[in-house]
Order: sequence, then C-alpha cells, then structure tokens
Amino acid sequence: MSATTYDSRPKSFIDHLAAQMSWGKFIFAIVLFFFLTSVLFPFYWMVSSSFKTYAEIGGRHPVYIPSELRWDAYKELFGYWNFQRNILNSFLVSIPTALIAVVLSTMGAYASARLKFRGKNLILNSILIIYLFPGILLIIPLFAMLAKIGAAIGFEVQDNLGILVFTYLAQTLPVALYMLANYFRTIPEEIEQAALIDGCTRSQVIWKVTLPLSVPALVSVVIYTFMIAWNEFLYALVFLNDRDMFTMPIKINTIFNDPTPRPHVVMAASTIMTIPIIILFLAMERYLTEGLAAGGVKG
Repeated sequence: MSATTYDSRPKSFIDHLAAQMSWGKFIFAIVLFFFLTSVLFPFYWMVSSSFKTYAEIGGRHPVYIPSELRWDAYKELFGYWNFQRNILNSFLVSIPTALIAVVLSTMGAYASARLKFRGKNLILNSILIIYLFPGILLIIPLFAMLAKIGAAIGFEVQDNLGILVFTYLAQTLPVALYMLANYFRTIPEEIEQAALIDGCTRSQVIWKVTLPLSVPALVSVVIYTFMIAWNEFLYALVFLNDRDMFTMPIKINTIFNDPTPRPHVVMAASTIMTIPIIILFLAMERYLTEGLAAGGVKG
C-alpha cells in the first residue's frame, strides 16, 4: 500500500491567488494596473500638489505625499484671485450651451431621421463637414459676423457671455445633430406608427415615445457639449477681456503666467475645475443605464 502525503498547512492568500491565476489573467491584471495608474496618478498628483508648498513642488526630488494638508492655495484662490466669480461664469456658459444644444439638435436630428424632404442627406453631411474644420478657422468669421450684427442691433460682442454661448453652439451643434440623427434611426419606426394609430400627434410621439427611448444619446450630448464649453479656452480668450468675465480656463492661464510662480494655486484651481465633470459623470451614469434598459423593444 502506497502512502500519500498531504500538506496540512493552511494556504496563504498568495497560495490561493497563485492557484487561481493563469498567464492570461496575469497579463490582463498587469495591463489593467498600468492603465489605471496612467489614468488615476495624474489626477492624484494634481490634487496632492494643491496641498503642497512651493518648495515641495519645485524641489529636486518629487514629493508624492504632502507633509500636511495645507489649504493656503485654496484660500489664496478664493481670496486674492476671486475664483468663485470664474466658476460662476463657467456655469453660466456651460449649462445654457448644453441645454440649447440638446434642444436644437433633438429637433433637427428627428426631422432628418424621420421626415422626408429633398436634400436631407446633403444637409446632414454638410453640417458634419463643417465640424471637420478646426475651430480656430471659425473665430475670425464668427467675430466679424457678430460684430456687424452687434453694431446694427446694439449689443457688445466683447465680454458678453451670451455671445460666447452662441460661438460654442457653432462648435457643438453639428456633431450633436449627427449623433442624435444616427441614434433616432436605430429606433424602430413601428413603435411611432403604433402610437400614431392610437391617436397620438407627432409631438406627443416625440415627447412620450422617442425621447424616453433616446435617453442614452441625449445624456451623451449633454455631457459632450457641457465638457466642451467647460474646458474651452481659445474662444473665451478672444471674446473675453474683462477679468471679472473670465471663465475658469482663462483664469487658470492668468494665474499660471503670473510673475510670481504659484504652481500649487494652479493645481488647486485645476482640481476645482475637474470636480464638476466627475460629479456630472457619476450623476448621469444612472440615467445612461436606465435609458439603455428602456430602449429595448418588447416583442
């Protein structure tokens, strides 16, 4: 009779991990680790640098963890630089841009996806071609056009947040319209035809049938347009001269170019500018999931 020897020692966490780990899982874990590190580490460095001193940021050896949580950068940001005003300006530009863009693009996209008229494809493709041009090429024509209209009607183009919203719509509407038009085409027309047979008008079909099924696309357009207006720098630099009217990107550039280096204040401002975008994604994630679930067609 042969005796079999069993190892009665309890297995450690490493032993359990090694038993379940294969080469494929190991390679995937390494790739995932480097991916998360490349994404999360810059954000961590930005946040931690906002609590560092200038000596810790500019030293020869990198300081990964600040010696203590110093709020001096944030106090200077909201005290000396009056950054709360720039936050308000960014909201006053970004929220109207997102709302107006989703309303206008919804109407235009539904018309191009459902209604039949001559030159429909040409118009839609022309709008997309306009978006392919760099935004810097549109600054001079937009500024000249708005200046002439302002001189005729009687409004100022410079330091006007409403004008800035209009210029942002010129950048965001083409791609928003194209995104929604393609999404509306994926919704079966039979659903809308059934609602029309049941007595709904075309506007009721859009409001009660099409829009609830289009929540993922609508949320994507809102996030996309909000982020463009929130982070936009070039148009705001051209159309805004008054420091009290600056949006956050322009103000951060002003702080960065100050004769006295203030890298910790720049990092604090960048951290504050990033937080609303993170909150927006976390808040909209639930609606994205609900919209995807609501988009199923029951047989």
